[in-house]
Amino acid sequence: MEPRISFPKVTPGGFQAMLDLSNHLGKSGLEESLLNLICLRASQINGCAYCIDMHWKDLRAAGEGEQRLYGLDAWEESPYYSDRERAALAWTDAVTNIREGHVPDQVYDRVRKSFSEKELANLTLAITVINSWNRLNIALRTVPGTYQPAKAHAAAKS
Repeated sequence: MEPRISFPKVTPGGFQAMLDLSNHLGKSGLEESLLNLICLRASQINGCAYCIDMHWKDLRAAGEGEQRLYGLDAWEESPYYSDRERAALAWTDAVTNIREGHVPDQVYDRVRKSFSEKELANLTLAITVINSWNRLNIALRTVPGTYQPAKAHAAAKS
C-alpha cells in the first residue's frame, strides 16, 4: 500500500490543529488508558489499520494487558472492563456508529452515571477526534506499522 498524500507535509497547520485537539484531551482529566481504549475501539469499528496499530502499541507501552486488548472487539461480552470503561465504550460505539439510530437515550443515561458533564463533553470530543483521524488516515492511506509510542522512545533514549 502506498500513501496518497502526506497530510502533515501538505497542510501542516491542519495537522497541528488536529494534534492540538489531541493534546488538549490528554490534559482534560480523562485517564490516558481510557482515551487510548476508546481510540482503539473507534478505530476497530472504522477499520483504520494505522490507528489500531498506534493505540494498541500505546496501550501496551502503558502496561495494558493483552487479554483486555484481545477482548475489546467483544467488550460487551468480556468481563475485563470496569463500569466506567463499559459506559465509555458504549458511548464510543454509539457516537462512531451515528447512522445506526443516532445516539440512544439509554446509552446517554448509562454514560452520565459514570461521567460528569465536563468529562462527557471531553469524552465526546475524543471520540470525534479519533473518528476524524481514522477518516484522514484511511482516505490518505497512511501506512501502518512504523508508529512507536512516546514511552518506548523515552525508554530507548535512557
